[in-house]
Amino acid sequence: MTREIFILCAVGYYFIAMIVIAVVLIVINNKTKKKYQGQITELERQKNLVISSNILTELNKVEPLINNDDLRKRYNNWQDRFNEIKTVDIPKITDLINEVQIFFEEKDYQNLKTSIIKTEMDLNYLQTKSSFLLDEIKEITLSEERNREKITKLKTEYREVVTTYKDDLEGYSKIKVPIELQFENVDKLFVSFENAMDKNEYTEVGKIVKAIDDIVSNLKEIIKDTKTIVLYGENLIPKKIEDILQIYSKMVKNGYNLEYLNIEYNIEEANKKIIDIFQRLNVLDVEDSIFELKTMHDYFDSLYQDFDKEKLSKKLFEDYSRSIAIKVTKLEKIVNELYKKIGELKYSYDLTDDEVAVITEIKDEIIDIHNSYDHIMDIYRNKTLAYSKLSSEMELINNRLLKNEEKLNHTLQTLSSLKDDELRAREQLTEIEEILKNSKNKTKEYNLPVIPKKYYVEFAEASLAIKDMVNELEKRPISIKNLNMRVDTARDLVLKVYNTINETTKTAKMAEMAIVYGNRYRTVNKDVDFGLTKAENSFYKGNYKICLEQAISAINIVEPGIYNKLLENFKD
Repeated sequence: MTREIFILCAVGYYFIAMIVIAVVLIVINNKTKKKYQGQITELERQKNLVISSNILTELNKVEPLINNDDLRKRYNNWQDRFNEIKTVDIPKITDLINEVQIFFEEKDYQNLKTSIIKTEMDLNYLQTKSSFLLDEIKEITLSEERNREKITKLKTEYREVVTTYKDDLEGYSKIKVPIELQFENVDKLFVSFENAMDKNEYTEVGKIVKAIDDIVSNLKEIIKDTKTIVLYGENLIPKKIEDILQIYSKMVKNGYNLEYLNIEYNIEEANKKIIDIFQRLNVLDVEDSIFELKTMHDYFDSLYQDFDKEKLSKKLFEDYSRSIAIKVTKLEKIVNELYKKIGELKYSYDLTDDEVAVITEIKDEIIDIHNSYDHIMDIYRNKTLAYSKLSSEMELINNRLLKNEEKLNHTLQTLSSLKDDELRAREQLTEIEEILKNSKNKTKEYNLPVIPKKYYVEFAEASLAIKDMVNELEKRPISIKNLNMRVDTARDLVLKVYNTINETTKTAKMAEMAIVYGNRYRTVNKDVDFGLTKAENSFYKGNYKICLEQAISAINIVEPGIYNKLLENFKD
C-alpha cells in the first residue's frame, strides 16, 4: 500500500467517524427534546384539568339550594376560593409553564429541569387545593342522595332492633322504660330529618343523620348484650355465689383456713358491681358490662380449684405429719446412740475431730427439723394457716429430713466399713498364715537337695510383715488406713513366697523327670550321656532351671520335641 492510498483511507475513516458522531448527537438531541416536550405538554394538560367545569358545575347546583345564612356564607366562600384559583393561581402556573417553554426553546436544559420541578410542585399544590374545594361543595350537592341512602339503611337497622325487642318483651323488661324512650327519640329524629330535607337545611341534616346513627348503633349493642347481662347478673353469678358460700361454710366448719381467699369480701364487691352494672343498664350503658360479668364468673369458677387444692393439701399435710413424726423419732434415736459413741469410735479407729464432726452436724440438723415440725404443728392446731401453705412447709421439712437420713446412712455405712475392715483383716491374717505354712510344708514334701536363698529371704520378709500386721491389730486405737496397708503388704509378700517355692518345686520335678526319661538313651549315645551327667550335677547344686534346659537339650539329640512331650506328661 502506497503512502497516498494510506492517507486517503485515514481521511475517509475520519469523515465516517465524524458523520456517525453527528448522527448519534442528533438522535440524542431529538430524544431529549421529545422528552421535555412531553413534560411541557403534560403540565399544560394538568393545568387545564384544574380549571375544568367540575367546580363551576357543582357551584351552580348549590345556588338553588341556598335557604339560610350559613349556607349562603359557605357558598360565597367557595366562590371566592374558586375565583382565587382561576384569577391568581392559574395565571401563576401559566407563567411558570411559559418560562419552561422559553428554557426549552433556548436549550437551557439545566434551568429547564429546575423550572419543570418547581412547576410540578406548584401544580400539585393547586390540584390539592382545587380537590379540597370540590369535595366541600359536593358535601352539599350530594347531600340528599347520600343522606337518603344512609337513612334508608338506618331505618332498616332500627326496624330490626324494634322487632327483636317486641318479640321478647319479657326478656327486655329490665330496660323497657329507657329503651322505649329512645325509640321515641329515634322516631322524632327521623321526622326532623324529613323536615330538614324539605327545607334544604343540609348543614342540620348531617348532624341529624349522625345522631340517628349513634343512637341506632347503641340500641343494637344494647339489644345484643342485655339478655347476656341479665343471664349472668341474675342467674349464673348469683347461683355460683350461693354454691360457693355453701362449700366455703362447710370447709371452714371442718377446720379449713380459707381467709387468704377473701371470699366474703370478694362476694360483697361482686354484688356491688352487679348492682352498678344494672344501674348503668337502666340508662342503656352496657360498655364493658359483659366483660366485667364474665370476669366475675371466671373468678368464682376458679374458687372450685382453690377448694380442691385445699382438700388435696390437707391429705398431703396429714400424710407428711405422720411420716415425718415417725421418721424424725427414729433418726433421733439412731443419731443419739451414735453421738454417745463418738469418743469410743475416735479411740477405736483413730478418727479425728473433723471425721466425726458429721455426727454432731446430723444431730443438730435433726433437732432443728424436729423444732420446725413442732412449730408447724402448733400453727395447724391454732388454725391460723391454710392447708396449702402447711403442706408446702411440711414438704420442705420432709425434704430436709430425707437429705439428713441419706447423710446419716452414709455415715453409718462408713463407720460400719471400719469395723468390717478390722474383721476382714483378722480373717485375712488366718488365710495369710495358712498360705505361708503351706509354702513351708511344700519344701518338706519334695525333698529338694538345695533350697534357693531367694526363698529364705522372701520367707523372712513375709514373716516380718505378718508380725507387723498382728501388732497393728493389737493396737488401740486401730488405724484402719495403716491396718489395710499392713494387710496388703503381708498378703503380697506371702503370695510371693508361695509362688517362689511353687515355681522351684515345679521346675525341679520337671528336671528330674527329664533326666529319668533320658536315661534310656545313655547307652546308645555318648552325647546324651554326657549332657545328662551335666544336668545331674546342676540338679544337686540347686540349679533346677539350668538342669532342665541341659536335660532337654541332651534328649533333643535323639528325640526332637521332647520338651512338649515332657510338659504333657508333667500335666498328666
